[in-house]
Amino acid sequence: MTHRNAIRIAALVAVIAVLGMALVAGCGEQAAEKKTVKLVYVNWAEGIAMTNLMKAIIEDELGHDVQLQVADVGPVYTSVAQGDNDAFLDAWLPVTHADYMDEFADQVVDYGYNYEGARIGLVVPSYVTISTIPEMNDHAEKFDGEIVGIDAGAGIMKATDKAIDTYGLNLELISSSGPAMTAALKDGVDNENWVAVTGWKPHWKFARWDLKFLDDPEGVYGAAENIHTIARQGLEEDMPMVAQLLKNFKMNDQQLGTLMGMIADSENADPVEVAREWKAQNMDLVNSWLPQN
Repeated sequence: MTHRNAIRIAALVAVIAVLGMALVAGCGEQAAEKKTVKLVYVNWAEGIAMTNLMKAIIEDELGHDVQLQVADVGPVYTSVAQGDNDAFLDAWLPVTHADYMDEFADQVVDYGYNYEGARIGLVVPSYVTISTIPEMNDHAEKFDGEIVGIDAGAGIMKATDKAIDTYGLNLELISSSGPAMTAALKDGVDNENWVAVTGWKPHWKFARWDLKFLDDPEGVYGAAENIHTIARQGLEEDMPMVAQLLKNFKMNDQQLGTLMGMIADSENADPVEVAREWKAQNMDLVNSWLPQN
């Protein structure tokens, strides 16, 4: 080996060593940036779907760990306000959660809506030829004299009792459960029968069947709302990429409905794995939410 070649080899080794140290340093920097994002949700179908999807996106696309916590709605707002959790994706505004937002308005940050047109009311298949709740009395026999409800203590059941009184409906509200309500709806649609159920959206049934709300001229069920994402103060400074993703995140009826339907049909499967499957099928949409470097 000539002296000149030895010098060249030594220089090459030095360059490789420098590059290796830079790579290690870079990996160390990335590892140091990896954080744990804490998302909290209420045990509602849309909240389960959106929160598990967000967990899958943050872990797979941004490289952070995500910790999920389920709680009742009051403690959810308290935990975000106190900074114990980073974000909540299921805030119904401006009406349903108005009291919580009034209480914590100066302690949380509203990132805007992620879903438009959330509402409750009476739902029928679109082929039913009436369009308002008062018209139900003229066709009570077609509905078999009943409205299929869910759990007796649910808020929508109390609102429906009020609707029956307000409109003088000659129909009986039948208590059942969420699955029993959707089973009755499926049976009605399959046989093209008239069926009325206590319904709300977002819900996977709107992605599966062609349905409509009956108009509520007296406003018994309240106005349509939007679902918002709220976050703790300081999240944007601590994790700007996560904050931007949360701000960009928006779903429509079809998108959220199909996700909720996949989770509902998956029985005992882990919701986050179902959400990952949905994510893989909708990467164009997911990429539109991801922050641009």
